[in-house]
Amino acid sequence: MSDKIEVTKEDTKAEVAPAVEEKAEIRKGVNPKTFHYELLPPNDPRVRVPVAPFKDHMLEEYGIKDRKELVAGMFELMHKYGGIGLSAIQVGLPFNMFVAGDHKSVENGLKLAMFNPVIMSSSKEEVLMKEGCLTFPFLFVSITRPRKCLMKYEDENGDLKEAQLDGMMSRVCQHEYDHQAGILMVQKVSKMKLDMAYKKAEKEMDKWKRYQKALKAAQKKSVIKN
Repeated sequence: MSDKIEVTKEDTKAEVAPAVEEKAEIRKGVNPKTFHYELLPPNDPRVRVPVAPFKDHMLEEYGIKDRKELVAGMFELMHKYGGIGLSAIQVGLPFNMFVAGDHKSVENGLKLAMFNPVIMSSSKEEVLMKEGCLTFPFLFVSITRPRKCLMKYEDENGDLKEAQLDGMMSRVCQHEYDHQAGILMVQKVSKMKLDMAYKKAEKEMDKWKRYQKALKAAQKKSVIKN
């Protein structure tokens, strides 16, 4: 948790700094002919475009059997990168759907898959908290959001459900809900604060790369000795 950040209306359209994008690993997204679940890179324009309402027939184009198969693939990729939420558009699937939860930081291990979600209401009480996003490796920014929200959605069986969310799960679902409109967390902070966050992200990225290089060297030596 960090100190509060004052954000002005003029600052909410801050552009994404190229530094981290250039250093981020280039991760291929969806190819309809050979579908696989993988994150789109942050400079892919698709992550900034509002998605279409989800309809079951859309899955056929991507070689996905049904909603349950999609949900399983999304959670698997989310866990691979240590995430707590993931939207379909982040892997190049242009429809209104996300998964969230199933993480140690979420209350009671709650796990949700939401198709065509709608925020019906939110609390007046707001909370400032740092957020990350799988689209932006190592980047964290402080964002103010309502503490609670009421969401209606279709589940993986196509049934209409309602969820009263609080705390971390409320924040995660609001973050993923933004993705459905093509809104990214980097658009919710001032340019000055975003630039500072990118500098920190660059340092963390460099540390990670040095660690990976050292790890590979150590593994190579171990193989040679054996």
